[in-house]
This record gives sequence, C-alpha cells and structure tokens, in this order.
Amino acid sequence: MKLSNATLSALPSSIKVPGYDRSRLTPGIVHIGLGNFHRAHQAWYLHRLMEMGLAQDWAIIGAGVRAFDEAQRLKLKAQDYLTTLIELDPSGKSAEVTGSMIDYVPIVEGNGPLIEQMADPAIRIVALTVTEGGYYIDPATKGFAVDHPDIVHDAANPETPRTAFGAIVAALKLRRDRGVGPFTGLCCDNLQGNGHILHQTVVSLARLSDPALAAWIDEHCTFPNSMVDCIVPATGPKELALVQALGIDDAAPVTHENFRQWVIEDNFCAGRPDWDRAGATFSDQVHDFEVMKIRILNGGHQVISDVGEVLGVETISGCMEHPKIRALFRKVELEEIVPHVKPVPGYTPGDYVKLIDRRFSNTAIVDTTRRVAFDGSSRHPGFIVPSIRDGLKAGTPVEGLALVSAAWARYCLGVREDGSVVEPNDPFWADLTEVAVAAKVNPRAWLEMRTLYGDLADQPRFADAFAKWLSLIHARGMEAAIDAYLAA
Repeated sequence: MKLSNATLSALPSSIKVPGYDRSRLTPGIVHIGLGNFHRAHQAWYLHRLMEMGLAQDWAIIGAGVRAFDEAQRLKLKAQDYLTTLIELDPSGKSAEVTGSMIDYVPIVEGNGPLIEQMADPAIRIVALTVTEGGYYIDPATKGFAVDHPDIVHDAANPETPRTAFGAIVAALKLRRDRGVGPFTGLCCDNLQGNGHILHQTVVSLARLSDPALAAWIDEHCTFPNSMVDCIVPATGPKELALVQALGIDDAAPVTHENFRQWVIEDNFCAGRPDWDRAGATFSDQVHDFEVMKIRILNGGHQVISDVGEVLGVETISGCMEHPKIRALFRKVELEEIVPHVKPVPGYTPGDYVKLIDRRFSNTAIVDTTRRVAFDGSSRHPGFIVPSIRDGLKAGTPVEGLALVSAAWARYCLGVREDGSVVEPNDPFWADLTEVAVAAKVNPRAWLEMRTLYGDLADQPRFADAFAKWLSLIHARGMEAAIDAYLAA
C-alpha cells in the first residue's frame, strides 16, 4: 500500500497511524536537515504530543540547503510527508506512521523559499541536524571558520546565502525589519554545548555583513543547549524490504532502537511545545547529560568502529559479539572514560556503560561500522580527545585511548587487514590517508595534526603510548595490539 494520507486507514491494523487530523495542523517549526535521526527522534516527540491532542500549532516544515536534499524532499512529498518508523529489538519489531511533518521547502539556489518560510511569524523554532562537522568551526581555535569559502560567499551575498546559517541570518533580518520578532535556534547535533556553537555560528556570520543585525540576534534570539540520543541506522535495501514486508510502500522508512533521550535547556524566546509530556527532559544540567552521552556512547562508538572496520566486522552489534573488541570497549570505558564523567539524575556512569553495552549489542539494529566510523576528523577530537586530556590531567590511564587513536590512524590507511579497500569515509579522507602513510614510519606524524590533537604530540605519556600501539598494529596486527592492552 502506497503511504499517503488517503491510505492510512487501509494500512494493516498492526501499524499505528496518526490519530489526529493532519489537515488541521499548522506550522511552528522549520527543521533543517531531514535525515533519519530527526524523523526518529525530534519529529517523534512532537508526533507523540499531537497524539495527546497537544501542539497542533507546532507542526514541522522540513528544509535543506544542498542540491541532494531535493531527492529526499520529493520522496517525502509523494507520501504527504509521512514516515514509517520501525522499532527494532531482539524481542521483536513494531511499526508506526508519524505525521508531525506537513511540508518541505523547495531546494533553490540562494535559498529564497527557505528564508521566506523562516521569516513567517508562525515559525517560532528553527532546528537543525546537519552533522557534527557542519557548523563551520575552525579546528585549530574552535572559533568561527571565517575564511571558509561558504562563509566568505554568504558574507558577501547575505540575501542569497549558500549555507543554512546564512539563510537563518537572512530570515532574522526580515523578521526584525518586519517587526515579527525572533525565533529560537535549536541545535540537535552531537556537539558539546551545541546551543553555544549554533549561537557562535549565526551571530559571527551576521556580524560579517551587518553588525547591527548581529547585535539584535544576540540580544533577542535564544539558542538552548540540548542532548539527543537514539541509534538510527541509515536506510538501505534491507530497511526498504522490511517496510515492504509490513505491507507499506514507503520510499523513506526509518528503523531505530527502542531507546530515546532528549535533554533540553528551557530557554525558548518564542515559546515551545511541551516535549517533556512526551518523555523529553527540560534541565539546567544539559552539560552533564551531554558529557555522559558524548564520552560514553559517542566515544564508545569510536572505540569499536575503527577497530571493527580494520578487522572487517560490518556492524556495531557484530563488534560487540567479537570477544576482543567487546573486552576493549569495556576496559577503555570503565578505566579511562568513566572516571571523568559525573552522574546525572537516573544514571551513574557505570550504569550508563551497561546501558550502552546492551544498546550496541542489539542484533536487530543493523548499524554499520562504516556509518559510525564516518567523519573521524570531527568525532575523534569531539568524543575521544577530551577523555585523553582529562586522563593526562588526573593521572589516570590513557593507554586504551592511545590504542583507539592508533586504530583510527590505521583505519585511515584505507585498507583493511584482509586487503579490502576502505572507500573514503571522511571529508578530509585524502589528507588523512597521506598522514597515515607517513605514520607507518613515524607514528608521531599522526599526532602532529595539531588541528585535531592540539598539543598531545608534546605529552609523552600519551604520545609514547600512541607510537607503541601504532607500531604494534602495523607489525603484528590489530588483534595482537588489543591482546597486549587487555593483558596489561
């Protein structure tokens, strides 16, 4: 059955469908970056509120700024912006159709339609999931990447911007000039202090072309920090076959685990939905929640994914079934990451490691090591390096984190131990591969990428361990290095 408003009542009775009248929904949110994660996470929370008869004036309008976003827009438009969510768990699966999204802005060069949509007074929140590396952060200073070609373009052409942030600035200018008022910018990407980062990007870009506008945004707009969590694999042939087997013709289904978490700073300048009634948490402890999640879950993904890729293990659950990789995960987490993580309401760090162990081990979730290993040049500095620095400062072990870093260097050679080729898997793959080749002879060459590692090349306790592990990996293989670490 082709998914659409007209066919909802004809879908199999086992499939939950929206119980609210979608024709009565009105928009309140523009969300830029309509990937699987957003539809399984933020859109789901809003859908839940709508099922309670709430938030009917907060429906989502999707958006993108790149040419490839148009294909996703057309897929979703053809099915009235409905999405089939399939929850996968070893005990079984369930499915529901969500309807909190009601439109998707056409993708046009210069982003005129997006700017006008965000300038609409009905829009009170503009949210984003554009990946960790999408915020134009200078890797050396962690400040705004003012010299990036996209930013140079948007500063010179503020009315026809290339980036999502340029479009946001242009829309806020219209709102100010029309007396509409500000909106909240809500980052939903895995970045520590993600609201602060979004604020930095938007205000810094505005300042390049219109300092007075930048001051207005700084004074009137809000950018709450948030922490998001749900494992959501990419959609491929298996997922498409799975939704077909359920009796639904959905061109863009989403599979996900049976766990979600959303912790949000309650700082919204133009109102918000009551997401807490659907299970989200409003808290002034977002930083502690995000440190726990970023260090233990996202860091844990990096602990196992590069190793798994080098050894030819295709999925995250497969990594957890591999006795040596799982032992590596547990030892690094408990001895080198957990000591630097505070407890939060509901979780001790040790309890959270057990939860992540179970979630990573979910064999029903086909989450590939390749997906998790993508963009290591953003993820290692964001998820692994902070634990290294804490360990060096506190005098706690960093040997395992050095091994994890060495595994990434080995992965970036672009060849697995079985001889198969790793297709480029990072925005800077060619540069990383060049340095990885040099590091076979001189391991410290890898740490000399100071935009990623800062001064860690000058920290003997870490640098010596890294050199030892990378040399051992090249001489005897990944499993031998893991064995040596576990035996220490």
